[in-house]
Formats: sequence, C-alpha cells, structure tokens
Amino acid sequence: MFISSASAYQTPPARQPVTESTPLRNPFWRYSRDKIACEDLLVAAYREQGFPATIVRPSHTYDPTLVPFDGGWTVLGRMKAGKPVIVHGDGTSLWTMTHHEDFARAFVPLLAHPRTLGEAFHITSDDVLTWNQIAEALAAALGVTARIVHVPSDAIAAADPEWGAGLLGDKAHSMVFDNTKVRRLVPGWRAVIPFERGARQIADWYLADPARQVTDQALDGVMDKLAATWSQE
Repeated sequence: MFISSASAYQTPPARQPVTESTPLRNPFWRYSRDKIACEDLLVAAYREQGFPATIVRPSHTYDPTLVPFDGGWTVLGRMKAGKPVIVHGDGTSLWTMTHHEDFARAFVPLLAHPRTLGEAFHITSDDVLTWNQIAEALAAALGVTARIVHVPSDAIAAADPEWGAGLLGDKAHSMVFDNTKVRRLVPGWRAVIPFERGARQIADWYLADPARQVTDQALDGVMDKLAATWSQE
C-alpha cells in the first residue's frame, strides 16, 4: 500500500470533479512530482513482475494536531491575538478537508483486498469548503472572528518560496473529488465529520497545552509584512 497524494493529479485540473483517471502532472511542486515518480515505479513493477501494489491518494487529511494553514499554531495565535491572517487569492477557491477518522474507515478495508492490486484510489471527503470558510471555522472554534487579508499566491511565493510552493502546486487550485471508485469496494462508506467539528478538535488540542503553542517567528514576520502591504490595496 503506497500513500501517494491527490496533489499528484493534473494541476490545475482540466475538469472537475477529479477522478482516479485524471492525469498525473504537477509542474509546480517537487513533492508531487516525487509522488508521481514513486507511483510510476510501482505501476511498472506491477505490470512487469506482478508486484502487488495498491496506490492511495489522500487529499489534505488532518487530525487535531494539524492546522490547514502553513505555520500551524502561528496562524491560530494570530487569530487569538486579533492579528490579520493571510488567505491566498480571494479565498473562494474550493478545497476538500478529510478528517483522519473518515479516511481510516475507507483505508482499512482496502488492506489485503485482492481487488485493489494494480489500482489507485483517492479517499477524500465530499464536504467542500472555500478557504475563507476554513479560516472562519478555525476562528469560530477559538471564539474569535478571523481578520482575513487576501494575498495573491504569486505574492506569497515571492515572499516565502516554501510556503508558495505548496500553494501554487496544490492549495491555490480548486479540488473537488469523485469517490465512486473507493465506494465500490467499501460499500456504504462516506466521510461524515464536517470541518467545523474538526476545527474545534484542532483548537482544543492546541489550547490544552501551552507547550504546543509555538510561533514560527520568521513566518509570523512574513505574514505581518504581507498583511501590511495587501490590506492597503
């Protein structure tokens, strides 16, 4: 079982929703190209040698420790302090957040299933949100209102190339998925945990222990500069 990534799909996708037959191509992010290379190796081994490989492509699977925005607690801390938070683009691109428990309930039945061999599956939620909604859900979980500043992804990439690579190669593009294929092998499965509940779990986890509330000072400074520049536009 190889855990690949939905970011390996054609970026930006030519058609929505994305299915397992969507081409694999991501010229923007090395992480995704490396995943594609791994998939190519396994597919060739299956075709040529019968190597029993199954590929699973998650899309932004999270647990209570994982903040969807780059910087982790840095973003939550800014929200609590009333500081502006950066959302790429105009915040209306569509994104799919999948709770780890929902992912696991589809993933485990695939293990050792003979009809998965040589196949690829993605496992994602059907609950699609905008990035504005994701920020607002996290802020609500903290008991505050998000002060959102919209910044073009290209401008973020110019200010912080590592942050920008994950945006231009993944998060900046709307991604909506068709989970029909995995449901054929896991009848009755569907993701049932909305991000609003997941956001409360994230907030609770970080607030439960001050040791978890670590601010990335360098990234915080980049966010301050971007907010100062783009809030005046």
